[in-house]
Amino acid sequence: MNRIAHRAGIAYLLAILLIAGFTFFLVEYFAEADTWVVFPGSPHVYRDGTVGCGVVTDRDRYLLLDLRDGRSYSEDALLRAATVHWVGDRNGNISAPALSYHATAMSGFNLLSGVYTYGQNSAVAEYGLSAKVQRVALEALGDYKGTVAVYNYKTGQILCSVSTPAYDPDNVPEEMDGMYLNRFTQGLYVPGSIFKIVTLAAALDSIEDVEEQTFFCSGKYEIGADAITCETAHGSQDLKAAFRNSCNCAFAEIALQIGGEGLEQYAQQFGITESISFDGITTVAGSFEAADAAPINVAWSGIGQYNDQINPCVFLSFIGAVAGEGKGAKPYLVEKISVGSKTTYRAENETGARLMSATTANTVKEYMCYNVDDYYGPENFCGLTVGAKTGTGEVGGGKKPNAMFAGFVEDEQYPLAFIVAVEDAGYGGKVCIPIVSKVLEACKEALN
Repeated sequence: MNRIAHRAGIAYLLAILLIAGFTFFLVEYFAEADTWVVFPGSPHVYRDGTVGCGVVTDRDRYLLLDLRDGRSYSEDALLRAATVHWVGDRNGNISAPALSYHATAMSGFNLLSGVYTYGQNSAVAEYGLSAKVQRVALEALGDYKGTVAVYNYKTGQILCSVSTPAYDPDNVPEEMDGMYLNRFTQGLYVPGSIFKIVTLAAALDSIEDVEEQTFFCSGKYEIGADAITCETAHGSQDLKAAFRNSCNCAFAEIALQIGGEGLEQYAQQFGITESISFDGITTVAGSFEAADAAPINVAWSGIGQYNDQINPCVFLSFIGAVAGEGKGAKPYLVEKISVGSKTTYRAENETGARLMSATTANTVKEYMCYNVDDYYGPENFCGLTVGAKTGTGEVGGGKKPNAMFAGFVEDEQYPLAFIVAVEDAGYGGKVCIPIVSKVLEACKEALN
């Protein structure tokens, strides 16, 4: 009898262990199954170390990349080059982290039916990019090294982002100098006078009477034994005129009023020194170091020189916040992913934190629109209501400056922010305005 009871106890214990193990498996399955399916070695999702299922299209369903049988690209050579930094190449020199990041959605996995992209359905990842605008942007940049990007500051959708030099993955050149770098997300640039947008916003927020002040420019602003210089003596001017004139002397004086520590705090508050992550992509962070700097360097920092460096994607997000009355949308690349009739992923419009008050943002917007109306010329922007600021970032070393341009479109139908950064190019207005003009016209047509 005791033996029977002993055996029954063992059987009972084994049954408990079996139920516990099965329960543990079910919990782990429901919690982790999607991770198990898309681990890097999974033959259902990856081929040769990269996502190997589905196709990638632009916002209008133009094919950018087909992953169903190796890697095949668009038939348009210009489009292949214009999108290589977002879809990757065959050798892995340019990765496409967004596809790996969304591997679960690309696989079409769910807990009941498993992976079903290998049936009749194949995943379609739709980017927010416009193929037409990408081609126009690549041609507009020409032989320059740099980047041009446009995004919707209300939704976050990246409509255009081109980095040059680029190359056709179906016709790889022998010389690849600088072609692997996505300058929009991984580039750092001395901003020059586009940084005066940051200094202007900081001044409006921290200097009570700054709009009532008068700034005199003789072409030189002396700080001890050193001096800040302007190419032109602007004479007596108010804040709006100083911003329109991009007056170094006036903004040196303003930077000193704010102070190095104050400027650095505002650069952090506005996100300039942060990185942004979206769709598995993390940008490099900008830098701003003025808290412990000498007065002359504080002045140069407020002008966008000294040790200032900005990342184009991060700065574009800041411009989006200016256009969005202090809050901009977080950028994203992937609009949605579908497998057959089922949508497995859809981007969510994510508004960032408030960077500045609506009052400050609206005043900055007013000043930037004044730049276009009174200086850059509204005729250069295809009938759109644009606010903008040029920049000429001195880099030294015998190179020409970075040509920079950043701004936004105020029209309700076209809520777009843009940035252009062109290396070793010269003056921002001369180089960048023709590029932006072509790209915005293409954006307008794409949105229509």
